[in-house]
Amino acid sequence: MRTAIKTPEKTDKSVDREDSTPQQDGSNSPAMVQLRSVTKTYTNGYEALLDVNLEVKQKEFLFITGPSGSGKSTLLKMLYGEELPTQGEVIIDDCNVAALRGDRLSLLRRRIGVVFQDYKLIPQRTVAENVTFVLQAQGYTRKEIQRRLEPTLKLVGLLSKADRFPDQLSGGEQQRVSIARAIVGTPPLLLADEPTGNLDPDNSWQVMQILQKLNTFGATVIVTTHDEQLVRRCNHPVVQVQNGRLYRK
Repeated sequence: MRTAIKTPEKTDKSVDREDSTPQQDGSNSPAMVQLRSVTKTYTNGYEALLDVNLEVKQKEFLFITGPSGSGKSTLLKMLYGEELPTQGEVIIDDCNVAALRGDRLSLLRRRIGVVFQDYKLIPQRTVAENVTFVLQAQGYTRKEIQRRLEPTLKLVGLLSKADRFPDQLSGGEQQRVSIARAIVGTPPLLLADEPTGNLDPDNSWQVMQILQKLNTFGATVIVTTHDEQLVRRCNHPVVQVQNGRLYRK
């Protein structure tokens, strides 16, 4: 049985179970992410999310599962401001995302790393250039960029391939470049949208190990996936999106 995640006064069923998931060090930390009665309705009338409530503490690792088209990607897009809720509030680190504009929204996004399923790498740039592109745009000095680049590439196992271009890499390597780009600015919140969707099991596990290591370093990590086997193997808290509603598993 699953439990729809609603405000307490609206909860109509509950699940009694023993939770064997290890507690993260940040289990008593303040909330990094809060969705409060969030509904998202597109202009064509499609309701992607319905009265969704969610809280993710700092330093937690959360999986969001569900079939294609269930609303997982919409939920993640609202966390970094690409989509706005039709109703309700999306709060990131005490900031109401919908209230932010211009520079204030840009500053929030600097605190959020995003990993995409299709990598979104620039074909004409090397691994190192893809990773440091955002830092250059944000005005980091060359010295600071170089200081960050080497340990980041080492973390994802790509230091020896810094001068390669994306088409010279495997799919797993390209996804690791995407992760490096997302974390080089050391954001406290990392969002990964189906990061293993295009990868084989071995590369998928390698990517998940990197994300889990980042979590141990203190990052709050939220991952959407439809890979139930990978979710079970990692043993982190899970919520499921189904027909626009959120259920605790």
